[in-house]
Amino acid sequence: MLLLGVLSTLAGCGSPRRRAPTIAGVPDPAPDVDLSCVPYARSRSGISLRGDAWQWWAAAEGRYLRGARPAPGNVIVLARTSRLPSGHVAVVSRVVSSREIRVDHANWASGSGRGRVARDQPVLDVSARNDWTAVRVWYPRIGDYGNTVFAAHGFITPRLDLAGR
Repeated sequence: MLLLGVLSTLAGCGSPRRRAPTIAGVPDPAPDVDLSCVPYARSRSGISLRGDAWQWWAAAEGRYLRGARPAPGNVIVLARTSRLPSGHVAVVSRVVSSREIRVDHANWASGSGRGRVARDQPVLDVSARNDWTAVRVWYPRIGDYGNTVFAAHGFITPRLDLAGR
């Protein structure tokens, strides 16, 4: 029953586990600061977007490169759903395979994990076409992936899209 309670109340990010490499030139927030995913992703990636996480995909159009393939430093944008009313963003720390990445993100948990930073957390692409439109995210408190499949818009690259201006 506890597991069901944890899964049903998850709204966004977990507690620190392993330290992933920082992104060159981008400061890391202080370890004792509680964050939501948006200011954390903004700080780690250097992407200067505002609004809820789900709004980042549209807001990036014409300002940043967007795509369907992950790369370290990119930000994955999860869609707004009833489970994620504000959506979610996370910074890709590394690509493990064509179907697995690791991310650093904040506020991917409930209870005492809420507002904490989680590093090097696995994310699986479970989309039928291997296009990262459907993902499962690791839950540190249960030490496994949750059952929920989240819709993903794609990845935002921190470089400005100067050609599109």
